Amino acid sequence: MKKDDVLQLTIEDIGSDGEGIGHIDLSAGSYDEPQRRYTIFVKDAVIGDVVTVKIMKALQSFAYAKLVSIDKPSPDRVEPKCPIAAQCGGCQIQALDYNKQLEFKQKKVMNDLVRIGGFDESLISEITDPIIGMEDPYCYRNKEQVPVGTDKDGNPVTGFYASHTHSIVPMTSCAIGDPENDLILNTILDYMKAENVPSYDEKTGAGLLRHILIRSGVYSREVMICLVVNGDSLPSEEKLVELLRVLPFVTSISINTNKSRGNVILGRKLRVLWGEESIVDTLHIYKVEYEETAHFIPTGEAVNFRISPLSFYQVNPKQTEKLYSIVLEYCRLNGHETAWDLYCGIGTISLFLAKHAKEVYGVESVEDAVRDARNNARLNNIENVEFETGRAEDVLPAYVDRHKSEHRKHPVDVIVVDPPRKGLDDVTIGVMLAMAPPRIVYVSCDPATMSRDLKKLTAAQKDAAGNEFSYKLQRVQPVDQFGHTVHVETVVLMSRVENQP
Repeated sequence: MKKDDVLQLTIEDIGSDGEGIGHIDLSAGSYDEPQRRYTIFVKDAVIGDVVTVKIMKALQSFAYAKLVSIDKPSPDRVEPKCPIAAQCGGCQIQALDYNKQLEFKQKKVMNDLVRIGGFDESLISEITDPIIGMEDPYCYRNKEQVPVGTDKDGNPVTGFYASHTHSIVPMTSCAIGDPENDLILNTILDYMKAENVPSYDEKTGAGLLRHILIRSGVYSREVMICLVVNGDSLPSEEKLVELLRVLPFVTSISINTNKSRGNVILGRKLRVLWGEESIVDTLHIYKVEYEETAHFIPTGEAVNFRISPLSFYQVNPKQTEKLYSIVLEYCRLNGHETAWDLYCGIGTISLFLAKHAKEVYGVESVEDAVRDARNNARLNNIENVEFETGRAEDVLPAYVDRHKSEHRKHPVDVIVVDPPRKGLDDVTIGVMLAMAPPRIVYVSCDPATMSRDLKKLTAAQKDAAGNEFSYKLQRVQPVDQFGHTVHVETVVLMSRVENQP
């Protein structure tokens, strides 16, 4: 196989970046060599397509190809709702029927647990529940970070970066974003033209307006607009405020200063132009009952969160309510437990747990997030939760030392861990195993790194007394947080079992 070869193949799977995957059988090099399957990645192809492709880059065991034609469309191929779906790097699989997207994500979680985690296929099939999909996989994002650029005619544009580039695909209306954002973006573009505000140029570092951050409260309907500026101010700020404050639901307008070169979107300096510095939104708690799939029954409980431009907050709150309610279900709290929430962020999971536990401790290395978490606890009048700034591998052992005098067999009853995409490091895993709580609940945004970590967490261990134990996978629940993308969230329950000699 070499560059510029043209061939036909059937797309069988989806890759990590949303590209279609097909295979061909390469002929043996000599009579005693077997045929081998050669993998070809094709952008814009979906499972079931029969396509003609042109090889753009050929390597030893796989190749990248350009789609030449769709010779026989997949029965699961649909017309994307977004006209720039093929160019934009945001929704990689919008051309695939949503039910087929859910099927792909379910298989991805299960296959990674078997292939990377090394777990028995029959066990994974038994304990993995059907993925929880979205009622409507459009208009679900409560946050848009929109880069600002300049088109070939010198006009300012907003949009999203094309896949694997920093070239802006012009856009004011995102199919998975809040429909109100269209009006906001067009208003800011009109202001830029009227006041001759230059867009930022990544290559030269010149220009002024870099990004527009919009956050919306799904339940409160409060809207925050934050303009990221390569400077300390914008021209005619009072005119900008006058234009934006009259738009529906706008309650906060601010400027964020970011003069650094590079890919970091937000700087540390924030100045409010009008309204509040933050908005408030709510996450509701549900009782979860399982039949063939999970059913979410309202409990009347809710947790409010104050969100600033710099806060981390889940971008799909309605699915987050389901995700965190599953976490709460897996924790099996009855009001007497001590729970730890590692990588707690602004306290979203911690405050869910605090409603049902005796005490909750949240650990987060980002000091600003811990400050937000403490403020959110006060906002909800929740007093049985403490937040500590630091690394989990430092904070947890110190806690154990402080509580040795209580002579509790398990000073921690449950650990919830929600790490970043790279997963857990070995030190954190070692500390968790040394704590040996009866239950561990792992929340993942990447099934591959999750599977790698679960393999380590379920290996046989010895406690301080020399008794052997291990953790057993009990439940696996995939959740679709990001429709039309390849990303999938997963919640896993592990329980400690004593190994008999």
